[in-house]
Amino acid sequence: MMKLDKQSLFTAFHESFGITQGGENELRLFFAPGRVNMIGEHTDYNGGYVFPAALTFGTWMVARRRSDRKLRLASLNFPSTHECEIDHLEYAEEDAWANYPKAILAHLQKHGYKSNGYDLLYAGNIPGSGLSSSASIQLVTAFGVMQAEGHRTDLVQLALIAQESENQYMGVNCGIMDQFTVAMGEEDHAILLKCDTLEYERVPLRLNGYKILIANTNKSRGLVDSAYNERRAQCEQAVESLKASFPELTVLGELNAEQLKANLHLITDSTVRKRAAHVIEENDRVVASVQALKRNDLHHFGQLMSASHASLRDLYEVSCHELDVLVEETLKQQGVLGSRMTGAGFGGCTVSIVAEDQVDACIERVGSIYRERTKLQADFYVADIGKGVYEESE
Repeated sequence: MMKLDKQSLFTAFHESFGITQGGENELRLFFAPGRVNMIGEHTDYNGGYVFPAALTFGTWMVARRRSDRKLRLASLNFPSTHECEIDHLEYAEEDAWANYPKAILAHLQKHGYKSNGYDLLYAGNIPGSGLSSSASIQLVTAFGVMQAEGHRTDLVQLALIAQESENQYMGVNCGIMDQFTVAMGEEDHAILLKCDTLEYERVPLRLNGYKILIANTNKSRGLVDSAYNERRAQCEQAVESLKASFPELTVLGELNAEQLKANLHLITDSTVRKRAAHVIEENDRVVASVQALKRNDLHHFGQLMSASHASLRDLYEVSCHELDVLVEETLKQQGVLGSRMTGAGFGGCTVSIVAEDQVDACIERVGSIYRERTKLQADFYVADIGKGVYEESE
């Protein structure tokens, strides 16, 4: 893909949509990051804690207002372009990636934020799946249009509208974590977020000679959305069973591991029991991991990451052979404190904490063994923690 600097993006925009009288003065450039979840997987829609961070990878959007109620969409990542009326933003399977900006614009309209049309060009460099490219597209669209229209921008509200659009328009019952992190991230910090109340704390991520290493399995993911919705339904089933002891219970994140252990017999389905155990124990791990960081115990933080992966593999069953190979082989390498899958699962990426002077060796060794064991080529990225959605200035 072409270099993602401001001038190159403006040039690409004009190649896609043409130059009008105002030229580049009409164009505005916005950026929204991807995110990596350090620990706390599949706890978000269960009202629990998560601990994500925004990345310096992300999605750029060049925007130009129109007055004819048309929406035109193009991307440097996909060959297809799309055009529709701003008043007719219905989902269409053949629109593929373009459904994401259509979704957020449709839901902004639902909340009273109108516009007269836009030309929008997207370009992203988020590696692989599992790092929230969809929330990145949604938030850069929402923030950019709100700014261009002169509306007051409440980032938490935008995150909630983006989640709503993914739930209702895209049909994926995701929690709030991805959208919240993309909106509210801060450089060199992760966010401890309680997903049912949206209470949050930005926690410094002091790596002290270590790096965050992301590895993309490059495995094609098939039924991720249906499996995700199935897990969510199983968690809701667990809540119903546990109400015999906790009548006011609404989400699994309200319980701790001790409470679950004393009442596990109420959940008669063995699979549902495993799902509940993962969610509640993972929730406790997130709290413990933040406490470890606050006392500068990066080694214990890494151990909790690895325990998280084992639970996702064995109890929640959202890992896969390729993810397991990456985690297993990474943990064998010198200077690795912890490794786990990140994201919905069944493919996508792993996140690891690796000593800075061992990163290159780790990539070479794990990459070679991964090729041998899976016949796939993994991609590796040393990640920096960036800030949430913003407008690119001069």
